[in-house]
Amino acid sequence: MEKEKQSQNQENPEHYKMSFTEHLEELRARLVKVLIAVGVGFIISYFFSKQLFYYLTLPLLNVLPKNNTLIFTALPEAFFTYLKISFFAGIFLASPYIFYQIWKFISPGLYPEEKRYVVPFVIVSSIFFVAGVSFGYFVVFPFGFKFFISFQNDYIKALPTLKQYLGFSMKLLFAFGIIFEMPVIMYFLAKIKVVNSKLLTKNRKYTILIIFVVAAILTPPDVFTQILMACPLIVLYEISILVVKYVEKRRKSKENSLSKVD
Repeated sequence: MEKEKQSQNQENPEHYKMSFTEHLEELRARLVKVLIAVGVGFIISYFFSKQLFYYLTLPLLNVLPKNNTLIFTALPEAFFTYLKISFFAGIFLASPYIFYQIWKFISPGLYPEEKRYVVPFVIVSSIFFVAGVSFGYFVVFPFGFKFFISFQNDYIKALPTLKQYLGFSMKLLFAFGIIFEMPVIMYFLAKIKVVNSKLLTKNRKYTILIIFVVAAILTPPDVFTQILMACPLIVLYEISILVVKYVEKRRKSKENSLSKVD
């Protein structure tokens, strides 16, 4: 395998081992491009910030008692809230390009035939990210907010602020988006031989326990909402095992073909 890589490096000048300084320069260039993309997304999103704010708060407004609204306690709080929403929406819009830059950063360490997977990687990563955010918004938010508002009574009134709600909702949505990237992350960990299918299968019960702990931390403190987050994570873990097995099968097949050539 090492001989094959060396021969590929000679045939393709771009495929070589980069120094630490070159890696840093490459990372800086990729980050600049990502920031520009997010900036463009921010500008576009700002023109729709009021609509975005409405849809973001809709799950909470649906469970609030009649005439209850969100409030702000500092004069510039509403303005900065719109800016933050536009920024987060910019990240969301730029997510396919962000995943593309991530791929371009790690691609020098891949074989030429593996570099062709850039389009599937961007598509799959974007789909998983959007699926995670959508799951948090459409499934977890309604049940979680309903649980919190249920504590309101004749003596306690819910007066959520813009700042608190934005921080909580964005943290939860991005947490779901990132967590849903588990199969993609496992793919690359398997490629560099950090994980293997036997290890993942053997530690399945411990992983399930960790998943429920993570769900308890990231979601409101009611069992039903925690289960709503834990169940898809367990499914994603099982998908990750299948992905790792696929990588191992491809690696074994490649090694067998190389041994026959030698």
